[in-house]
Amino acid sequence: MEKRKIYDRDFILNAVQMALETNPIKVAKELGIATTNIYRWQAELQKYGTESFCGRGYFRTPEQKRSSELKRKLKELELQIEIFKSASKYIPEGKPMIFHFIKNNLNKYPLWKMCKVLGIEEFTYYRWRDKLLSPKQLQTTLIDKEITSIFYENKGLYGSGKITAELQSRGFKLKECSVSVHMKKLGLVSKLSSRHKTTGSSFIPHNPCIFPNVLNRKFKADEPSQIWISDITSLETVEGLLFLTIIMDLFDRKIVGWNLSEGLTIKETSLPTWEMAIQNRKTKKELVFHSDRSPQYANKIFTRKLNTYKNIIRSMSRTQNHLDNAVAKNFFISLKFELTDLKVLLTKKQMEEKISEYIENLH
Repeated sequence: MEKRKIYDRDFILNAVQMALETNPIKVAKELGIATTNIYRWQAELQKYGTESFCGRGYFRTPEQKRSSELKRKLKELELQIEIFKSASKYIPEGKPMIFHFIKNNLNKYPLWKMCKVLGIEEFTYYRWRDKLLSPKQLQTTLIDKEITSIFYENKGLYGSGKITAELQSRGFKLKECSVSVHMKKLGLVSKLSSRHKTTGSSFIPHNPCIFPNVLNRKFKADEPSQIWISDITSLETVEGLLFLTIIMDLFDRKIVGWNLSEGLTIKETSLPTWEMAIQNRKTKKELVFHSDRSPQYANKIFTRKLNTYKNIIRSMSRTQNHLDNAVAKNFFISLKFELTDLKVLLTKKQMEEKISEYIENLH
């Protein structure tokens, strides 16, 4: 095998200069070198300038060698620092979030470099990527999303029976007992779950904790603590669903109380949100508190709580009429639009931080 020729740096620079002034093919023929060398040297000179032709295969002085090596090491160190800095907020969350960072930055940094800096074996990343979710897990996630979507599309009124029928119409082969298991896991409880049967027919018993729509879509207040509205929505994270409860003062549209929970019990939703609201803003005589008729508001515990404050007027949206609480719904739409822009699912901790930041910067 013929040994690769090594050319002096000055020879290369002169050859490139001659090729620029005349013809690369003619120059190569006169110097007895391959034309491809001329084109390769031209490209290297254009890319690296004065640092060209200092690598392996070229003559260079000891000073040039040291300078080139130091610059290479400095450039590599700067890249490592940049990667570590970009990934720093994901590292405390553990390997799953580090894997997500790597996946989302493959077009910016080399995979091997990110793995080296972050202490991850490449094969471990590939194993995570290829087995991120098994087919069964993907199916379960899809079903959970469909059930949640149907539930909230129908204002929380559908129970397992109607949701099963809707799923079957969408092509899912599920039995009602399976849907019930999913709903229990997701914390979805129908607003009509207190339904009883007598003489073969269904009826909804009178609930003394349901109040008429006093607000009647008059979403303007002339002073603080004149009208408070409240609502609940679900938010998807990498670790499952969370539920956000808010209380907004219509005077300045400020969120005076909010709470993020994993469940939908009264102690996780309406009660802690109310406690935050009264700490942030004092109530006034004849404050109107408006919400929907969900179990988190239409219950004895929450009603007794509000009754301990003087002259609070209760108001509730009419059945299946989301426009009666349109301002709260619009807030949730804006919030979710902001979260959608992130293009990645957050952890529960990150979701709480993001919501806190969003509410603080709202006004």
